[in-house]
Amino acid sequence: MFDNICKYMAEQFSADFAAWLLGAPTALSELSPSELSAEPIRADDLILLQSPALVLHLEFQTQPSPTIPFRMADYCLRVYRRFPNKQLRQVVIYLTETSSSLVHQQEFVTGRMRHQFEVIRLWEQPSELFFQYPGLLPFAVLGQISNRLATLQQVATVVEGISNRQQQTDLAASTAVLAGLVLEKNVIQRVMRREIMQESVIYQEWRAEALAEGRQEGRQEGRQEGRQEGRQEGRQEGRQEGEAALVLRLLTRRLGQIPLEQRDQILALPIEPLEALAEALLEFSSLAELAVWLETTPAVSDRAAN
Repeated sequence: MFDNICKYMAEQFSADFAAWLLGAPTALSELSPSELSAEPIRADDLILLQSPALVLHLEFQTQPSPTIPFRMADYCLRVYRRFPNKQLRQVVIYLTETSSSLVHQQEFVTGRMRHQFEVIRLWEQPSELFFQYPGLLPFAVLGQISNRLATLQQVATVVEGISNRQQQTDLAASTAVLAGLVLEKNVIQRVMRREIMQESVIYQEWRAEALAEGRQEGRQEGRQEGRQEGRQEGRQEGRQEGEAALVLRLLTRRLGQIPLEQRDQILALPIEPLEALAEALLEFSSLAELAVWLETTPAVSDRAAN
């Protein structure tokens, strides 16, 4: 999930990343990894942005890995094969602090071959830097600071002042997810406004993943304790929440932002109506059709009547 968040930020705010990493607001567009080679490349492993004269290759890591130097050399050759006349900048960005010496590796050496790349350890970067660019705000709480809670509160204030609603919701959700690397979930929820984050596809995907992990943990605990009834109830509740998150994600992609009232109605639906909505939404072309469907669904109207 952290890879997806960073990939979204780099692609949606490429000018902010260029100003930070390249020193100038260079216009960048996304480059598909499939353009580099016919050999398989895991798209989640790298972020490629390009301008007419440059390719920017970013790798975000939560944990150090001894394979990073080789991967950077490998991608360098692939980029050169496809774009021999373009400059290549490669940056590995480590998100969480560690004492491992691996996060200081900046070259790959084998025989007479030597390849160098850049490394940024976020915990060594001044947090104030990330307040200069909206697209970098989610990194602020991971920077070099003494009070992460105060920084998170400052980020929340800045995000709430962003006029573009889509950017506001996605940056709020991205901040909440990345802050989870250094702060407790209950602390983050007290600071970040949930109603803003809920409109973000990023938040919905994060919550769906969290629910899946929670269901798995619940099943393991249930097996250990032998509580069959508790397991059944937990699976049912987890399935309902996961199904609701998935339906909301599909609706958002098809119709755009879903009004909060309708979002709450969908989150309260039982499994069977949710499954019916998952099929019906394929025919929706407007929010009005969704509203009509909800008004005519007994599970929704009965709850409203009560």
